[in-house]
Amino acid sequence: MLVFGDSWTYGSAADEPTLGYAYVLADLLDGETIVDGVRGSGYLKPGIDGPTFGERIAALDPALAPDLVLIQGSINDREQGAAGYREAVTAAWDALAAKYPESAIVVLGPAPHVLPVGAGTARIDVDLSELAAARGWWYISPIAQNWITPENYLDVIDVDPGRRHPSTEGHRYLAEKVAAALDELRAAPVTEAGGSETTPDE
Repeated sequence: MLVFGDSWTYGSAADEPTLGYAYVLADLLDGETIVDGVRGSGYLKPGIDGPTFGERIAALDPALAPDLVLIQGSINDREQGAAGYREAVTAAWDALAAKYPESAIVVLGPAPHVLPVGAGTARIDVDLSELAAARGWWYISPIAQNWITPENYLDVIDVDPGRRHPSTEGHRYLAEKVAAALDELRAAPVTEAGGSETTPDE
């Protein structure tokens, strides 16, 4: 599985980046994850360690040919505004689908780093959900599924100054939630954009 995303995928605020959810996910799914996380990166916003999602997708190795691509986030576009956002997502996803035409693609929407969920983050969740549905792609929404709540916020998010990312325990929790969601999706029929239903390959 290729796990592609931002600082959450990178493993920020875990004791070690390799304790981040994207790495832990490999053990939970009894598979292998190739982790491509760039801190600060979004569809419109370049990151600290690399460019925007679209530019990063263009640079991916086509020989990877993963069985599954999980594309995560990103809250980093929450202050960029709506102008051009859906167009940037569409272009990035077109490039991803063209690069890995045999791969299943699942979109993991943004998860809140603060509560209540900000308007910009909520807009991104809606935009990504609608764009994924139009393609018949699976969409996992941590916001809609209430993964992070006032009750568990301090258990999941490291709130020390300058961090505001999942703690090591928070990353494990997210990995468990993602693994459970993927298991549910694998068991469910997929409605293609054209309207037909298919059962995903195991």
